[in-house]
Amino acid sequence: MNQFYGYIRVSTVKQGEQGVSLEQQRDAIQRYADKNQLNINRWFEEQETAAKRGRPVFGQMLKNLKTGKAAGVIIHKIDRSARNLKDWADLGELIDSGIEVRFANESLDLHSRGGRLSADIQAVVAADYIRNLREETKKGFYGRLKQGLFPMPAPVGYLNVGKGQAKILDLQKAPLVKQAFELYSTGRLNVVELTQEMYSRGLRGRKGQRITWNGMGKILNNAFYTGLIKLKKTGDVFTGVHEPLISQALFNRVQDLLHGKVNRKSIRHEYLFRQMFVCSQHGRHLVGERQKNIVYYRCHAKDCPSRCFREDRLESAIVQQLKKLEFSQEEKNYFRPKLRQLKANNVLEQQNAIKSAELALAHVADRLNRLTDALLDGLIDEQVFQERKTALMEKRRLLEDRFKDLKENHIRISDELERVVELAGRAYLAYKVALPDEKRDLLKTLSSNRTVSNEKVLFTLATPFNHVAKRFESFNGSPARQTARVWELLIPQILTLLTNGNHRVVEAR
Repeated sequence: MNQFYGYIRVSTVKQGEQGVSLEQQRDAIQRYADKNQLNINRWFEEQETAAKRGRPVFGQMLKNLKTGKAAGVIIHKIDRSARNLKDWADLGELIDSGIEVRFANESLDLHSRGGRLSADIQAVVAADYIRNLREETKKGFYGRLKQGLFPMPAPVGYLNVGKGQAKILDLQKAPLVKQAFELYSTGRLNVVELTQEMYSRGLRGRKGQRITWNGMGKILNNAFYTGLIKLKKTGDVFTGVHEPLISQALFNRVQDLLHGKVNRKSIRHEYLFRQMFVCSQHGRHLVGERQKNIVYYRCHAKDCPSRCFREDRLESAIVQQLKKLEFSQEEKNYFRPKLRQLKANNVLEQQNAIKSAELALAHVADRLNRLTDALLDGLIDEQVFQERKTALMEKRRLLEDRFKDLKENHIRISDELERVVELAGRAYLAYKVALPDEKRDLLKTLSSNRTVSNEKVLFTLATPFNHVAKRFESFNGSPARQTARVWELLIPQILTLLTNGNHRVVEAR
């Protein structure tokens, strides 16, 4: 029986569309068949790499050959049949079972020991070629990353400008992507709602298609927009040379919102502390429920030992901390002229702030170097290294944002200090008269930790408000007599925290 299959293959769809390689293979196989008086009754054409298993057309052809539907198969060259040794082993089993496997471009007698050995060697060389190509590709890929270049298609909001070039901002889509981050950071929209909102504003994907909610989630999780390049598969982080679209602080707030909830459901009851307090044992948000006109919050984990917490008890813990922020009249009289003096000395203040930011950046760079040394010396493993490296690089991005704003005079430390003092001083009264949504926003700004454990409620103020609340703890005697001394020590501490970016973004409301 002279009925044979013809198998032709190219590695990519692009090569297949060009058609040159496929036609050359077909012509060579047809000439070989005519010369040897063989009839090709079916062609198998594939556009898949042979570097790994799983080619559907190749697999179907092998199945047909095993059932005796043809005497054998003619392939252009050995590397067209397999570039991995497992597929070559499958072909070897066919040859051993008596099925003809011929190569149009290579005169090999696969039924002889010498011919089979020669074919095996060529198959090994083809597999090694793929390994080497993979290694070289990987080297080139990581080489680009170390240069700060992203060797993949630009994400939505950026444009490709050629190989070896940094991505540039898409002037049409970049502002919309930034709006998406800013809208989500408010906590008022979930990802599905945000996707619909941004579609109505005109945001589209790279090819002009509608962005799905899953695609929006990928955008919100992509650190590329902050100027960092993070590989999801390995966790490696690199500093990009492209222009950041958003600040690291904004990205961090979005990440907190994305990972701070389990499932977002439609709200039937708008409880004041909905998704505000977390069970310390299970990491779940307390769920509100109303019983006999009293609101309770509890963890819904089955084995949670924590009891229900009344809303008024949670609020009492909050108010207790906010009252510590109130200022006496003597304190108000003290720091009013102090703030005016700081503003008058703004130039010197900015120079000191810039120097402080430079020192903080140098400190982070030193820690990164020491971290790398620790990895090379075997003091830490790869996983710990990547976790600490990511945290330090995010810290560096925060400081770089801070340094840029200071250099361009976008922020004044004295103004930020004034906002901190103003917000801290009126936090208690503002909370008492605020509407529920305003209370929630205020608490998110002022607090860093809201947890419950068994019967304890923990409400921790965020930096630098925690410093303000504890300003008299280390002094004995009447606070009134210690005002000047306390604030002389406290103001430099807060200024340092503000300069280094170790604070939440606060705005006078």
